[in-house]
Amino acid sequence: MYKLSQIIVEILAKLYLWRFNPQIIGITGNVGKTSTKEAIGLVIGKIKKVRVSGGNLNNEVGLPFNIISDSSDEYYEKGGSLIFGIKSFFKAIVGLFNSDYPEVLILEYGADRPGDIKKLVSKYKPHIAVITAVGEIPVHVEYFAGSADVAKEKRKLIEVLEASDFAVLNFDDLTVLEMREKTKAKVYTYGFGDGAMIRASDLNVRTDEKGFPIGLNLKIHNEESFVPVNLDGALGKSQGYAATAAAAVGMIFGVNLIEISSALSEYHSPKGRLKILKGIKNSVVIDDTYNASPASMRLALETLHDLSGQRKIVVLGDMLELGEHTIKAHQNIGTFAATFADILICVGSRAKFIAEAASNQMIKENIFTFETSQEAKEKVEQIIREHDLTLVKGSQGMRMEKIVEEIMAEPEKKKELLIRQSKKWLAK
Repeated sequence: MYKLSQIIVEILAKLYLWRFNPQIIGITGNVGKTSTKEAIGLVIGKIKKVRVSGGNLNNEVGLPFNIISDSSDEYYEKGGSLIFGIKSFFKAIVGLFNSDYPEVLILEYGADRPGDIKKLVSKYKPHIAVITAVGEIPVHVEYFAGSADVAKEKRKLIEVLEASDFAVLNFDDLTVLEMREKTKAKVYTYGFGDGAMIRASDLNVRTDEKGFPIGLNLKIHNEESFVPVNLDGALGKSQGYAATAAAAVGMIFGVNLIEISSALSEYHSPKGRLKILKGIKNSVVIDDTYNASPASMRLALETLHDLSGQRKIVVLGDMLELGEHTIKAHQNIGTFAATFADILICVGSRAKFIAEAASNQMIKENIFTFETSQEAKEKVEQIIREHDLTLVKGSQGMRMEKIVEEIMAEPEKKKELLIRQSKKWLAK
């Protein structure tokens, strides 16, 4: 059934690309893909009809599904049903005769295993390729010989580009920056480092009258010009990277800095990506439960570290699919978390290595370990006090959003605010 679905959706996707000939912006990387594609969608959406791919539909079925349909939410809710498949098929056929199709598709290209991106770009070549970051120990590395092979696979996204195309690369990630030698395309670089073509600076946390974080502000530079940018409900340097990558793509399309700043003022952090939520007992929750890799885990912890004034509770789940790097990666996270966390709660068999490493620096009475998020959530709820800042993060399989639901002030809005709220996920 899966193979048949793959064949059908692939044929339909190719028909759509032939029929409508949209520009494709492809995004890959191990950190920040969703935030980046959302930010790009806002900027390019000001001048073009845009479709931003939903969720993490980035494989051989999900990516072409996003080409033929904008029903990603329904895909997650009913994607396994026969009725959904038949309905989607007929809807896609009808859509071929509809002239109201996006001018630009913003698609995510995933690489769980060697050859994944190579297959995708051979069928759905982008015109603009964005590579966000790889990191020293990427996610999904257990299916590759090493991190270098992960980077080599990600690089396939820009290797297929032609001289008339564009590659947008993270200047601050040396592995990504070095890829500029492997493409024929025009290269734009972005980041915080001096030398980036599109550069971010002065990243600061905005707070309310009580000192609680409410968002970010930063400056985005292009040569001698710059504009201020405000990002609401978002935290972390990753959001600055997303905004700057979006600015780079915007400039490729001819959008000026003032228009880019205006578009980004409408940006809100995607669900589960360093999103600021109101917590119980007049506290603040930083929800980063979408997924976790060593790079994104470090980034989330640095974000919390840089906030001041309140007690800091760190709730961390396992980082999955790290293979031989598992123990060391978790220990490194524990060592760093211990330098500033007031309370550390670890969830999962691998996260015990976080707790063990942290215990060398923290009072052991302030470290708690649990096997599952279900077991941990009540303890987290009990520990939280007024004005606390609580970061929750872990790999998708750890279901750390269950903990966020327990400690958010508005659980009745969970479908609107949290990830993995479809019937399919809630049944797990």
